[in-house]
Amino acid sequence: MKMLFLFTALIFCYSVSGQSAFAKAEQLSQQSNYKQAIPLYKEALQAAPKDAKILMATGKAYGELKQFEEASEVYKKLLAIDESIADYHFYYGGSLGLYAKNSSKLKALGMLDDVKFHLKKAAELDENHIETRWALVQMYCELPGIVGGSVAISREYAAELAKISPVDGYLATGWIEIYEENYKEAEVALKKAVEIGNSPTTYLKLAELYSKHMDRDDLAIKTLQKADSQSDDKRINVALKRLKSKN
Repeated sequence: MKMLFLFTALIFCYSVSGQSAFAKAEQLSQQSNYKQAIPLYKEALQAAPKDAKILMATGKAYGELKQFEEASEVYKKLLAIDESIADYHFYYGGSLGLYAKNSSKLKALGMLDDVKFHLKKAAELDENHIETRWALVQMYCELPGIVGGSVAISREYAAELAKISPVDGYLATGWIEIYEENYKEAEVALKKAVEIGNSPTTYLKLAELYSKHMDRDDLAIKTLQKADSQSDDKRINVALKRLKSKN
């Protein structure tokens, strides 16, 4: 009986220690101190290795540090727990894709099928999953045709985005047109995004098009000034100051 009590007490202490480590790690992550948070997340996982919340937080911390190999290994553990959750496929496929992007061509090629499978699976499991469709839009544009890249497929996912969120649909179309160097078509799409969304992000994307791709800093400044009059988003103010300092 005494041994049973001791064993139970040890388990309880271990659990409390893990919870405390997770709370500290979350606090550090909120302060963007991801490097310091990682050891605490690992400590929390020792106490609860299958805790989905801790695994997700750990994967995101690795992602913020651009340690995509480690992030993908953590997200793979989430898939081992439950393969029916779209987010798990999205985060695993996305982190694996970013790891592949920063690896040798040969190594990246070996990961490509897994990246495609898991991003498509996420889209299949959740017909309203915006992030995974954005990832697919970008992936199919950036992939060489010889390994399955296709602007036409990117446009299909942009069309799916438009059904879920018209603003994202226009932003995705704008992104594709910029990638294809069709800047006038991109302008049309991004203006529609501004018209519908009227958000800081839409204004920033349109201003970036004018400044970076169309050599029209005047239009970029005008766009940002309009946005600045409607929003206190710091990104707009920073972009506006940067543009004005150039001219």
